[in-house]
Amino acid sequence: MEVLRNRSGISVSQRKYILDLLAETGLLGSRPTETPMDPSNKLGKCPDGAPIDKGRYQRLVGRLIYLSHTRLDIAFVVSTVSQFMHSPYEAHLEAVYILKYLKEIAGRGLFFKKNSKRSIEAFTDADWAGAIDDRKSTSRYCTFVWGNLVTWRNKK
Repeated sequence: MEVLRNRSGISVSQRKYILDLLAETGLLGSRPTETPMDPSNKLGKCPDGAPIDKGRYQRLVGRLIYLSHTRLDIAFVVSTVSQFMHSPYEAHLEAVYILKYLKEIAGRGLFFKKNSKRSIEAFTDADWAGAIDDRKSTSRYCTFVWGNLVTWRNKK
């Protein structure tokens, strides 16, 4: 993790971690994408698809889970692809290549700004029966302290 401090606040990013992960997966020379995952792509079980190496998939998703602590923009997609760690297929691996999205914006992260706002705010959202396989609900929340995001969660 890289931590930078200046007069306006503190910035936390994982730029080197992202670049190392891109190099390790062979995606350093790939073309970046604008979104972490196609919003119309609903992932589910793929019994007719080609299975892939379970260990490789689990390692990659595990590294993305670690990365999502400072990259909240990928948190929902990472939680989606982590649902298939027990039985991954090619369609799931293609969705895991969130790294193509991170390539162009590798230096972004969390920024904790100095301010005079002294409040705690919490927001929540729910998607009732949003999962295509089991029709379970997905809920999310985030909490801000003094105007800075401090907690978030996606839950199925």
